[in-house]
Amino acid sequence: MNFEQIFNASPKVQASAPGRVNLLGEHTDYNDGFVLPTAISQQTTVSMVPSPNDRHHFYSVELEEQVDIRLTDPTPKGFSSYVYGCLKVLAQAGYTVPPLNIFVTSSVPIGSGLSSSAALEVATLRSLRSLLDLDLDDVRIAQLGQQAEIQYAGVACGIMDQMASSLADLQHMLFLDTRSLDRQLLPFPTNAEMIVMDSGVPRTLATSGYNQRRAECEEAAQQLGVKALRDITDLQAIVHLSDPLRQRSRHVITENDRVLRARSANLSAIEFGELMNASHASLRDDYEVSVPALDSLVNLLQSTPNVFGARLTGAGFGGACVALVAAGKGDAIAHEVLARYQATGHTGQIFVPS
Repeated sequence: MNFEQIFNASPKVQASAPGRVNLLGEHTDYNDGFVLPTAISQQTTVSMVPSPNDRHHFYSVELEEQVDIRLTDPTPKGFSSYVYGCLKVLAQAGYTVPPLNIFVTSSVPIGSGLSSSAALEVATLRSLRSLLDLDLDDVRIAQLGQQAEIQYAGVACGIMDQMASSLADLQHMLFLDTRSLDRQLLPFPTNAEMIVMDSGVPRTLATSGYNQRRAECEEAAQQLGVKALRDITDLQAIVHLSDPLRQRSRHVITENDRVLRARSANLSAIEFGELMNASHASLRDDYEVSVPALDSLVNLLQSTPNVFGARLTGAGFGGACVALVAAGKGDAIAHEVLARYQATGHTGQIFVPS
């Protein structure tokens, strides 16, 4: 189905935004920490035109789902909660949002930890910026998208996903200080490329342990007398915490250190890969967000020649893995590992190279 078939009209504006994969810095963004994502080639595209009546009409091509709603109605479920949230936060910011026909199509995988929700939010807000001629820069777009997800999709997310979707590109890693929003585009390690593979285990952040992990970090920060765990850099400072707060804090402290090490030195691909391996171990053991299928896929990747490092990416509880591999070897390695992974009874698929 296309826009004209659904709405009997042509779109007035269209905007896109990419998904992202995070190379280092997992579960650090809502702790005011440091992250290192990059964009992926898969994108979400949002087209729109003013509605002929007093309702908003949202349509998702991939879900074959339509929602008709007013902004005074309760928050809807599913994909429309993100679109609805974007309209609501704009209205709360003082902008006039007329009823709209909104058409969504996306190649960003859903439920794989590649920020399909952030891509939807950023694409929606970019389209609204164009349609309504709004004075919003790309950082403000990201901030509004984050608020839409927190307030209307029920996920207490950090700012990383929206900033990556709004500001990252395919050629660089985006170093981001999530407290100050200071950022820097960094080159990939030389003679290396990345692959991204899905574990076949979907995850939904609002129903996973994501919000619980965030609450645990906030409790740990409170007990330590700091605004956020980003303010703790010495592991000795957390020895008096009881588990799981000590475990959660240890992951955040060491993960922030890994991102800063990746930023501060021109690391070789081997050194960068070692940081990725250590990150996965920390996410598995201290943060407890991995699952057996993710561990199996990561282990296969890490044990494959010409793979420098691999880890889960995204919030965990399922979803995807990212690996840094020798340049020119990505496609062959991804297909080899997928065959071995599927031979163990899992499904899975390759996202990058696409």
